[in-house]
Amino acid sequence: MDYLTIWIAITSFSVLLQASILVAMYLAMRKTSSKVGALAEEIKTKVLPTVDLVHTTVTELKPRVETIMVNVSESTTLMRAQLERLDATVSDVVDRTRLQVIRADELINRTMDKVEDATEAVHKTVVSPVRQLSGLIHGITAAMEFLRHGKNGKRDGVTVPQDEMFI
Repeated sequence: MDYLTIWIAITSFSVLLQASILVAMYLAMRKTSSKVGALAEEIKTKVLPTVDLVHTTVTELKPRVETIMVNVSESTTLMRAQLERLDATVSDVVDRTRLQVIRADELINRTMDKVEDATEAVHKTVVSPVRQLSGLIHGITAAMEFLRHGKNGKRDGVTVPQDEMFI
């Protein structure tokens, strides 16, 4: 299996894991926002008709209702700010992940180039000289056989074809 494929699979899994975490965070924030919206709506539907029915109670409840509305407004503003921060964080995570993937790709490419260079260097410095030395030894062996058995190439009464001497 190719290391690049493994690395891409690991990176893809990490990105999917991060994306699923971010989606879960988004859904939780959306659920909380809808609950706060429903709470605000419930306050409007239950408190305001009561204020209309009992005018004397309105003067007593008015500051409290205003405080509640201010708190709801501040909570909504805070939620918006938190969602903006979450969006910025998600964007930052995506950008950083993209940068890390690019860096990992460059690292793998450089590593593969170095492996290719090392393979080529080993081939030039080890394999080629060994082949040349092997050829030289085969030549010397053939010459020694030729000198030892004579020109006809007979060895202990068995004739050896000329082509088999250089196998």
